[in-house]
Amino acid sequence: MLKIGLLGCGRIGQVHARSISRIDGAVVTAVADAFAEPAQALASRTGAQVLAPDALIDSADVDAVVIGTPTDTHFDLIHAAARAGKAIFCEKPVDMSADRIRTCQSAVESAGVPFMTAFNRRFDPSFAKLQARIAQGEIGAVEIVTILSRDPSPPPVSYIQSSGGIFRDMMIHDLDMARFLLGEEPVTVYAVGAALVDPEIGAAGDVDTAAVTLTTASGKICQISNSRRAAYGYDQRIEVHGAKGMLRAENMLETTVEVATETGFRRAPAQHFFLERYEAAYHAEMAHFVENAGSGDAMTPGIVDGLRAQMLADAAARSHAEKIPVTLA
Repeated sequence: MLKIGLLGCGRIGQVHARSISRIDGAVVTAVADAFAEPAQALASRTGAQVLAPDALIDSADVDAVVIGTPTDTHFDLIHAAARAGKAIFCEKPVDMSADRIRTCQSAVESAGVPFMTAFNRRFDPSFAKLQARIAQGEIGAVEIVTILSRDPSPPPVSYIQSSGGIFRDMMIHDLDMARFLLGEEPVTVYAVGAALVDPEIGAAGDVDTAAVTLTTASGKICQISNSRRAAYGYDQRIEVHGAKGMLRAENMLETTVEVATETGFRRAPAQHFFLERYEAAYHAEMAHFVENAGSGDAMTPGIVDGLRAQMLADAAARSHAEKIPVTLA
């Protein structure tokens, strides 16, 4: 039985607690949060004890930690968990600084502890199947990957001011997905963006509408389109074109029911929030963590994946700011 300590009892901590409750061989034994009320509420639901973060990490009743706290706390928590010899599951981004992620990587590797970066979309059943079929050669060599991600509405401007910007906050998932599907590292990044949804986002120094083109050394291309507004709901689609054909993962709707009348064809609305859209992915990623933390096998995505995605996000932010293509080493 893998005994897990949850650091952070907000929305994402609650999601992970629900996933753990459905996994044989894992149990939440301790929780910690900066605020007493959510910690106590989650402890009551899980039967865990409420501890301070340092006490949780050092507890003999905790084998692994799930870090779902604000990004600016990750660095210290990762180092503490590595020193304590605990397996680590960390929400993205690992840190807003690629250099600080490298420092975390050194600490994790020196301690020899398992580490997983929570890019949950790799575990979405449709996206995972699409990647597996690429790897099996079904469409031949990949040539162009197209990723579309659109949120129903923008977050509060107060969130925008501390999120690191659309490339580091929202698009980082798509940048990791690009690496997952291309099968090789992007080496050039070109980004454009504008504040078309909310002028307050522009005033805060960010954009709400963005597009990025990635290219690899062999010439493969990935196009990513992001918007913080989609009037029709949460929009997540992928298309991969290869030498022998194309694979596509469509958007998820509330139901698969379709009606046809004299006015035409109508389908159900798109799912409206990321928690429902990626419920299966959250469960699958946690199951992967539990299985590999228990067996000692390598986890993926690991801390290097967190680093590479952050480097791409940083390059996209620089490309947009300076209006130039950026080359990565």
